[in-house]
Amino acid sequence: MSFVANARKHPGKTAVILGDTGDSITYGELNDRSLRFSQLLRVRGLSPGDTVALFMDSGLRFHEILFGALRSNLYVVPISKYATAEEAAYLVQDCDAKCVVVSARLRDIAEQLRAQCPAGTVLLSVEGPVDGYDGYENAVAGLPAEPTAEVEILGDWMLYSSGTTGRPLGIRRPLRHEPFDGPLQVDESGAQLYGLDDQSVFYTPAPLYHSAPLCYTSATLSLGGTVVISAKFDARRSLELIERYRVTTGQWVPSMFVRMLKLPREVRDKLDVSSQRLAVHGAGPCSRDTKQAMIDWWGPILVEYFGSTEFTGLTRCDSQEWLAHPGTVGRAILGTPHVCDESGRELAVGETGLIYFERDEIPFAYHKNPGRTEETIHPVHRTWTQVGDMGYLDTDGYIYLVDRASFMIISGGVNIYPREIEDVLIGHPAVADVAVFGVPNEEMGEEVKAVVQTAPGIAGGDSLSRELMELARTRLAAYKCPRSIDYIDAMPRQDTGKLYKRILRDAYLAAGSARLP
Repeated sequence: MSFVANARKHPGKTAVILGDTGDSITYGELNDRSLRFSQLLRVRGLSPGDTVALFMDSGLRFHEILFGALRSNLYVVPISKYATAEEAAYLVQDCDAKCVVVSARLRDIAEQLRAQCPAGTVLLSVEGPVDGYDGYENAVAGLPAEPTAEVEILGDWMLYSSGTTGRPLGIRRPLRHEPFDGPLQVDESGAQLYGLDDQSVFYTPAPLYHSAPLCYTSATLSLGGTVVISAKFDARRSLELIERYRVTTGQWVPSMFVRMLKLPREVRDKLDVSSQRLAVHGAGPCSRDTKQAMIDWWGPILVEYFGSTEFTGLTRCDSQEWLAHPGTVGRAILGTPHVCDESGRELAVGETGLIYFERDEIPFAYHKNPGRTEETIHPVHRTWTQVGDMGYLDTDGYIYLVDRASFMIISGGVNIYPREIEDVLIGHPAVADVAVFGVPNEEMGEEVKAVVQTAPGIAGGDSLSRELMELARTRLAAYKCPRSIDYIDAMPRQDTGKLYKRILRDAYLAAGSARLP
């Protein structure tokens, strides 16, 4: 069944709930509003294959705008609500957006963005006025809640890589010319892999502009379930919402697990999370200790995935598989994995290298950047692609990640993977967040640096540094242990949970030393 079919069959059923306020929208309302936006897009001159950019927060308007564009055979580019005007303008210009929709709550950046949009761009603001933008609600008032065509053709989202190692790159795929009112691959995958159905209550505290919550919430709505969203992640609040709305399925990143686990035991014990059937997680490495602790707490309901915005391949791993293969991110369910060295030579089981996925054809191309696309392709096997993840395979075909290639430390000719060190340090109760990377060392080339965000109420300093270094020495070989530890008030993480480690490392590289001036 499709979203449209569900709206016709159960127009009064709740489709989306804002967990922070309790405000909601029904299937019938969501369908009618998306139809009116589709009518507006036609009136304003957009044609199939054009692009709509969304600079929006995670509010009730998000899915009506999304579905209105998708049912108009358009591309949709979601932009992080934390983007600067320059970053947002780059995406709007790069994707050739013909329409930009902004949330009024983001007006300060939106007003700066307006001046950088190409002439003729349709500018709309939702839930309030923004200087230079037409009010969305007034613009759609009076337009019919009717399809613009006898058969509405599905568009697609055009997502951008996260930009954790450089400027974001757009992934644009050819439109498939499928009907909007029909079963979609993402819906079928949600049903088969994660048990989503019309009884599901799906919760995401992650922002809707990111690929995973975008896919999961859209699949839930197409399958007839209810979506609960939060404006931002808060550990205690998330547990309260699971209890209040009897959430069946949630989507998480490992840093959220860490913060929930560090709540006082009495807080965790008094909140009922037993309604959950599955807790899906990915988008970052999860330490073995953290995952084991979550399974001990929530039960064997964790399901992990590993993939990329480029969709080169995909793995899945349920709790039983993980307990039998601790540390794995699962076996491939899309694409055949190969592990290769820098020259492209395939490595043996257990050897660490770049993870390639083999598909029938190259599944993506970076928008306006064929050179970067070519860099992802294997030098010999032209349907094998990689996006910089390093790891190894075991004899059963399970994949284990070690780190991103761009963050590997080479000290005295020895390869060191920061993730292993981060997994140890995050286990200390005084550590709220941690990043490990290489900094210049005159003799060794690079040395291991740790930057730590302490838990609330705890100060960093020499005493804590000695504790953390002692912890590292008990769990790691000496050459992997940090040579020094610095402290930071807040780690530069995306609201998706991904760490902008490049920002931290670049400051030390600019200083040319292991210490900042």
